[in-house]
Amino acid sequence: MVAGIIGATGYAGAELTRLLSGHPKTDRLILSSVSFEGEKIENIYPNFLGRISLPLLKAEDVIAGSDVVFSALPHAVGEPFALSCMEKKIHFIDLSADFRFDDDEDTYNAWYGKNYRFPDLHKKSIYGLPEMNRQMIKDEASKGSVIIGNPGCYPTGATLGILPVMSSSVYDSSYPIIVDSVSGTSGGGREPSRSFHYSECADSVAPYKVASHRHSPEISRNIAVISKRNGTESPKVIFTPHLAPMNRGILSTIYIPLSQNCRVTPDKIEEKTNEFQKLYEDFYKDEPFVRVLPKGVYAATNRVRQSNYCDICVQIDINGTTLIVATAIDNMVKGAAGQAIQNMNILFGFDETLGLNAIPMLF
Repeated sequence: MVAGIIGATGYAGAELTRLLSGHPKTDRLILSSVSFEGEKIENIYPNFLGRISLPLLKAEDVIAGSDVVFSALPHAVGEPFALSCMEKKIHFIDLSADFRFDDDEDTYNAWYGKNYRFPDLHKKSIYGLPEMNRQMIKDEASKGSVIIGNPGCYPTGATLGILPVMSSSVYDSSYPIIVDSVSGTSGGGREPSRSFHYSECADSVAPYKVASHRHSPEISRNIAVISKRNGTESPKVIFTPHLAPMNRGILSTIYIPLSQNCRVTPDKIEEKTNEFQKLYEDFYKDEPFVRVLPKGVYAATNRVRQSNYCDICVQIDINGTTLIVATAIDNMVKGAAGQAIQNMNILFGFDETLGLNAIPMLF
C-alpha cells in the first residue's frame, strides 16, 4: 500500500511520516510540502537521517500515486484535495477541522470564519473517533472511498472521558459538564508565536482562549450526537484549555454532575466509585487503545507519551454529587497522527493496532 501525506513538514505530518514508515502494510510513502517543496524530509527533520530520505513533492503528485492520502494542512485548505481524492476513489483522512462537523456549515463558519467550498463533500464525511463511529467507518468504506474528519486533540480526550456515561441515565443534564484540559506546546503547531516562546511558557501554566477555543463546539457536538443516539438529553459543556511547559500530552479533568438517583452520602462514595469503575471497564473492555486504570492509579501524560493510548481514571467527589474523570493522551499520536492511522487501519480492514503497538515512553 502507498500512503501519501500532504503537509508532511508540520508536526502532525512529521509524526505521520515517522509512524507510517514503520507500518507493516505501508510499502511506500509519498510526501508533499508547499513550504519546502523540492527538499528532502530529512533536511527538515534530522531525526529521519539514515532512515527516511524522501523528496517533498507537489500535493497533486501525492494524490496521483497513493492508495490513501493524509492531509495535515491548516484549516480551510484541504477541500480541493479531498474532492480530487474522491474523484480518484482514494480514501482521504483530514487532520484539520474541515470535515469534523459533517454538513453543519453554520457551526464551522461561526468558529472558523470560513464557508464550505464543496458542501456536498461534507455529506460524505465521517467523524473519525473510532470508539464512537467505528461501525459507521467500516460501513462506508465497504461502499467506496471515504473522507475521514480526524478529531481534534482536546475533543479526543474529553469525549472518551464522557462517552460511557452518555449511554446511561447517571448524569444531570440540567448542569453543564466541565472539562479542564492541559496541553503541551506541540499542540500549537510548528509555526512560531510569542505565547510559545520558551521565556513565555516555561515554568508556568495558564488558561488560554477561555470560552472561545475552537474545540468547544466539537466536544459539544460529540456529546449531542451520542445523546441523540441514546435518546437522552444532551448536557451543555464548559471547556477551558491550559498551556503547560511540556512538549507532548493532554490531561483532561472532567466534572460530570450526577443525577439525583446516583448521588450518594459520604459513606457510600467508595461503593459508588466502584460502580463507575466497572461501568468504564465494561464500556471499553474491547477497545485496544483505551486503558481504564486500576482504582487509585491516576492518568498522567508521561505514561502515554508517543503512544496511541488514552488512559482514564474515575472517582466520585467527596460530596457524592459529581463524577470526576481524568484522561491522558499524547496530543500528537492519539490526538492526531496515531488516530489517523487507526482510522486508516479500519478503512482497509487491517488489524486496528497495526503500526501503533509501541509501548509508551515513560522517560
